[in-house]
Amino acid sequence: MAELSYTKLTDNQIAASLTGLQGWSVQNGALTKLFALPSYTAGLVFACAIGHLAEGLNHHPDLLVGYGKVRVVLVTHDAGGGLTEYDFELARRIEKLAG
Repeated sequence: MAELSYTKLTDNQIAASLTGLQGWSVQNGALTKLFALPSYTAGLVFACAIGHLAEGLNHHPDLLVGYGKVRVVLVTHDAGGGLTEYDFELARRIEKLAG
């Protein structure tokens, strides 16, 4: 994997990076997705697994756990609130986890 950067992505780079990330969208400047799970407990386990992935990348999402759902919100605070390669790399890792 190439070195990741905290440089804000352009709109064209964001659009290209969304390719292949089914269900992800940009809302209010953040990369987001709502995952459906079979139960509240499954959502908690999934959120904890995401936390483990995030810690390994040192890039931490906002997670909202509800009954049978987990909303993931990614934005790079270190870039002043824009989207960077880190957001899309973590999204790809989360997709593999959800696989």
